[in-house]
Amino acid sequence: MAIASINPATGETEKTFEALKEAEIETALATAEMAASATRAYTIETRADWLRQAAAILRAEKTKLGAMMTREMGKTHASAIAEAEKCAWVCEFYAEHGPRFLADRAIETGAEESFARWLPIGPVLAVMPWNFPFWQVFRFAAPAVLAGNVGLLKHASNVPQCALAIADIFKRAGVPEGGFQTLLIGGDQVAKVLEDRRVRAATLTGSERAGRAVGETAGRALKKVVLELGGSDPFIVMPSADLDDAVAHAVKGRLLNNGQSCIAAKRFIVHADIYDTFRDRFAAALDAQTVGDPMADSTDIGPMATRDIRDELAQQVEDTLAAGATRIVGAELIEGDGFFYRPGLIENAPVGSPAASEELFGPVATLFKAASVDEAIEVANATRFGLGSAIFTKERGDMERAFNDLDTGATFVNAITASDPRLPFGGVKASGHGRELAEDGIREFMNLKTCAIGASA
Repeated sequence: MAIASINPATGETEKTFEALKEAEIETALATAEMAASATRAYTIETRADWLRQAAAILRAEKTKLGAMMTREMGKTHASAIAEAEKCAWVCEFYAEHGPRFLADRAIETGAEESFARWLPIGPVLAVMPWNFPFWQVFRFAAPAVLAGNVGLLKHASNVPQCALAIADIFKRAGVPEGGFQTLLIGGDQVAKVLEDRRVRAATLTGSERAGRAVGETAGRALKKVVLELGGSDPFIVMPSADLDDAVAHAVKGRLLNNGQSCIAAKRFIVHADIYDTFRDRFAAALDAQTVGDPMADSTDIGPMATRDIRDELAQQVEDTLAAGATRIVGAELIEGDGFFYRPGLIENAPVGSPAASEELFGPVATLFKAASVDEAIEVANATRFGLGSAIFTKERGDMERAFNDLDTGATFVNAITASDPRLPFGGVKASGHGRELAEDGIREFMNLKTCAIGASA
């Protein structure tokens, strides 16, 4: 895939970039190695100041940065501004709490003194996706900078201007030369960078295919990885739920980021007693969404990020309908310029059909009926994915069943799944492994070193 900014609302190519050549990659890696030695010498308080400065830049320039995100991947401008603000939040969060997360841990032994100390490991390669072009990067970068690690960003090839802007923000915030670099490289160049001895670990958010490739390369080189991959998140609605609230959250959860989110609600599993009522209200709400120019305040849903992504979704829907599913509303291509797709709802997706077994990465919801909470959880777990999950109920027993038995990395009750700097984030099964955010995330790429003075018993 060419490294290019293509406006999804018009289909027009706005700017193209050349991938780095071998000599340029070598220079970047050599610079990263030198930066790793320099950066770890700064106090954690100084590194926290860099994050505060980055947050200030993000807040001051959120409108301009938001417009850049919208032009490159199609999210609504309002949501893009909110994304910039969330990136500022994660910087401020780690500036405030990171020093405590990485404080020495005293351990009583027979030694005169013994403790565990968190130390940076060096350059970390971050392979990031286009759907949240700033947030996905900052939730890795903020803890990495605070920890004293060095970031090497390989961003998605359709958001190069966002990638360069992020590196510029850290430079202006005071991060030393080479402390955070954007590498404009293609996917076929990732393995060689990851294999280089100077790169100590990798984190990837993306597809299963990309995750397997990075995981295999890192495994051969004995390097740690954190993988956040796809999701087919269940959204369970029980009879005790507030239906108005459940429908409102269902629309928000499915259409978040034009439906292009790993943790978006995708499979809606509704108790038989309220199934018809929920379906009709959900369908009406989806049909009422305004699709159009993502820069306009009146727009609810912008275009999908690329033509290929939109066409893949359309094919998955058509294959599911051909297998016997029913289209309730929408779920169809919109003709004309740009990569637009009408939000929709389908039901009766047969086992093995794309909507039942794959991730639909776009604004299409799939309905399933369940006779009990046991059946709802069984349907929810009948997927190779295990990222997020949600259940709407007023019954504490249902909540506890969901917390304990949904095979996912997160379960939210009466709310949609969301990433939050204060909470660990990640999945199980084909949704990946490792955790981002909170204190768990900052510790993923650290050397937990045992330190002792004197003899121990």
